[in-house]
Amino acid sequence: MDDLVEHVLAVLSTTPERWRALAQTVQGDLLARAPAPGEWSALDCLRHLVATEREVFPLRLAAFLEGRDFAAYDPDAAGTTSGPDDPAELVAELERLRARSLQALARLQPGDLVRTARHAELGPVTLGEMLHEWAGHDLMHTVQAERALMQPFIAGSGPWRGYFADHEVKGAAAS
Repeated sequence: MDDLVEHVLAVLSTTPERWRALAQTVQGDLLARAPAPGEWSALDCLRHLVATEREVFPLRLAAFLEGRDFAAYDPDAAGTTSGPDDPAELVAELERLRARSLQALARLQPGDLVRTARHAELGPVTLGEMLHEWAGHDLMHTVQAERALMQPFIAGSGPWRGYFADHEVKGAAAS
């Protein structure tokens, strides 16, 4: 992908805005509703994005730039249920952390993308690959959150429910 940093900056800059809109308009009980047992709610996804913005991606970026290897991150071990319950507070934290990350990313030079480090589970990886993963991770968990929010609407859509087959979570509660 040409202009990788530019594309990654564009994606990463939209995430807090999308979450701010959700936090300001969607009721808290819907944000906190898990789509099915063992699945993450939208609020869990937001907590996870805040945690990785604090504990994973900026630290990995620094490791690449300093020529250091880094550990794997296990989101299940780190948990998604710790942290504030107030979506607005979480979004504010994401915005603060993300602004710092965007500044760091904007300083990258094309030659930085080929820097390598050793990931504890994946082996050798490049900074360019990690940037792809960072943007994909943001989008994946935002889509996952929106999918969680969809479930009660899918369940109540009557004869239109079949149109949502690709988005319905197996084992989702009926209401």
